[in-house]
Amino acid sequence: MKEKLKRYLGFMLMACGGFLLLTMGLGCNSASRQHSFALGDSAFLLDGKPFQIISGEIHYPRVPREAWRARLKMAKAMGLNTISTYVFWNLHEPEKGVFDFTGNNDIAEFVKEAKEEGLWVILRPSPYVCAEWEFGGYPYWLQNEKGLVVRSTETQYLNEYKKYIDAVGKQLAPLQVNHGGNILMIQIENEYGSYGKDKDYLALNEKMFRGAGFDGLLYTCDPPGDLPNGYLPGLLPAVNGLVKPEAVKSLVRKYHNGKGPFLIAEWYPAWFDWWGTKHHRVAPESYATELDSVLGSGLSINMYMFHGGTTRGFMNGANYKDSTPYEPQISSYDYDAPLDEAGNPTEKFKIFRSVIAKHLPAGETLPPIPASKPTMAINDIQLTKHTYLLDALPAPIIADTPVTFENLHQAYGYLLYRTIVDGDKSSTLKIDELRDYAVVMVNGQPQGTVDRRLGQNSLNIHLPAGRDTLDIFVENLGRINFGPNLLKNNKGITHKVLLGGRELKGWSMYGFPFKTLDNFKWQTATTNNKGPVLLQGNFKLENVADTYFDMTSWGKGVLWVNGHNLGRYWRVGPQQTVYVPKEWLKKGDNEVTVLEELNDDKRVINAINHPILDSLQK
Repeated sequence: MKEKLKRYLGFMLMACGGFLLLTMGLGCNSASRQHSFALGDSAFLLDGKPFQIISGEIHYPRVPREAWRARLKMAKAMGLNTISTYVFWNLHEPEKGVFDFTGNNDIAEFVKEAKEEGLWVILRPSPYVCAEWEFGGYPYWLQNEKGLVVRSTETQYLNEYKKYIDAVGKQLAPLQVNHGGNILMIQIENEYGSYGKDKDYLALNEKMFRGAGFDGLLYTCDPPGDLPNGYLPGLLPAVNGLVKPEAVKSLVRKYHNGKGPFLIAEWYPAWFDWWGTKHHRVAPESYATELDSVLGSGLSINMYMFHGGTTRGFMNGANYKDSTPYEPQISSYDYDAPLDEAGNPTEKFKIFRSVIAKHLPAGETLPPIPASKPTMAINDIQLTKHTYLLDALPAPIIADTPVTFENLHQAYGYLLYRTIVDGDKSSTLKIDELRDYAVVMVNGQPQGTVDRRLGQNSLNIHLPAGRDTLDIFVENLGRINFGPNLLKNNKGITHKVLLGGRELKGWSMYGFPFKTLDNFKWQTATTNNKGPVLLQGNFKLENVADTYFDMTSWGKGVLWVNGHNLGRYWRVGPQQTVYVPKEWLKKGDNEVTVLEELNDDKRVINAINHPILDSLQK
């Protein structure tokens, strides 16, 4: 009988994964067990007992769904007990009234997988997220609602906001910890104190979250100097960017009735990149000392980012203030994070893991670190199909003056603007308020580019004798995601075009949103047109592994593999490779498609076994 009992107990321990203490209550009965999560005077209380949040940020759309679980296992191996993620309005309601929580947008599945891996979740669905993400997470179509003002009490905004948060609540409110799930807390708004100070607006946020079913613990987060504007009395004020324990405690107590608990909602042991600037690297040693100090003081912490991944599908944002240039972010969101872009542990990962291990309760150990994934090179992929975009024009929209992306109900991608002009001269073309990058062509031949990053708005062009076709191929490089210019985010040619000082009229607009590649037909005959071109080729694989397309000798554009948008590339750097996750490759036939804007003579592409993220070129 004793032997049977031993075997039964041993089986139960294995079924729970052997990590009952480590998962802090997410053990065997977590599928149905409800927990309590509350604020103590100095610590969070999980089921009435002190609980220290050790969290890392991962954004589900920046990781292929097929790889979510692998990233979560890595989080567990570094010693994290919690995962934090934003929820992205523009993914879940890409067009007004059209909601999508499927595939890589299935945030509920991401939360459930975190639970299965023994991880709690901090949810950040506030409609504005920043996150180096297109329009800070807002859907582009909000700009078509006349008079709508984001982050305000304006009626139209609140109506659309409510529809969004209600839809999110249906997906995620049942997964809160007090309903048997693993969502510990939910953030309202996002660093609002950096933008405004309207407490009535913040109170409406809380009311809408409650109405959407989020009846658990709500909190706000702000940098120290903005916290007085951004906190809401009655909710826990979390702090971003401050890591001195006593300073954090003092600040939170000041705005929270003299009490804690204390959460550093965003700790930055790394940073992001934008086109044309050096890749950011942050030495881990000094940040390990900060982490050690915070954990030793009993504070809770969320590192931004633990794993960045990749910003694909035209979803990168941009920084811009009136005193600084427009700065669109790169597709790689490697972030110099503990887990690199491909999900492999870095030296920073190992150093932080050692720090966290020091602060585990007696007798607890961390699971082994999963092995890094293999990589491969693929040489000489022949791009045998091509089509110049000037030979693949869709039906045009006709207008007297240029029309923006928004007015054409096109969210992302490219617009071609065409008009007819009288030639036999050289003249200055001026594009008033270009957003954001243009390839200019005359009679199908490239003349040059205009780049908003560099403050450019003019180009000298030559017009042959006769009636000439002027084409301006405009790219949306990403809407502003932070600061006072959120409502100045229309894309395309947003004002007028002048040639030799005279305004040009009579425009045809051709949309290239690149939601799919299915509508393009490949050319067999040679044409006189040049400029932006789509290229496609096939390659066979006997086995799959991660790889990186090497775009060092290319110009500027976008890559797809097997129909998956991999992101942008641009010779200016610092990113020169485009990451290809093994989950999107297959044994046998594979297909790569390239949109090249500048070097239309390229016909071979190579992939290498490592990233190049810090190489600037002219």
